[in-house]
Amino acid sequence: MSRSKSKPGSARAAGASGPSQRMLRVGELIRHELSALLARGEIHDDVLASAVVTIPEVTMSPDLKLATIYVMPLGGDRIEEVIAALDDNKRFIRSALAKAVNLKYAPEVRFRADKTFDEASRIARLLDSTKSRPSTDDTGSAED
Repeated sequence: MSRSKSKPGSARAAGASGPSQRMLRVGELIRHELSALLARGEIHDDVLASAVVTIPEVTMSPDLKLATIYVMPLGGDRIEEVIAALDDNKRFIRSALAKAVNLKYAPEVRFRADKTFDEASRIARLLDSTKSRPSTDDTGSAED
């Protein structure tokens, strides 16, 4: 019997079947540590000090060398400013994460706006609009 190995460029190696358990675990460790950094005020930035920032998700690349961190300030206000402030402090954040999360390589970090709240409210609006629309069934009595 031959054993099939996934090639580096294949869909399986790229994580097409979903994130591995290790990717999820490392992403969650990074999320907790970054949340703690923000809560303790260790990142010295006026924008970050004046905003309450939520880190809902961190996704890791399959080789654990890239962490995509999704952020959302409370109320969704000033998202561009918050992402710019985090980008300005990227070196400090990366070094702090490397000390806290014991990995062979410190992952490169990138920050993105979290769109799940917008998507959830869009779906809720769609569901509400179908509830208020009258039914157009023609199952009533028909005259012949």
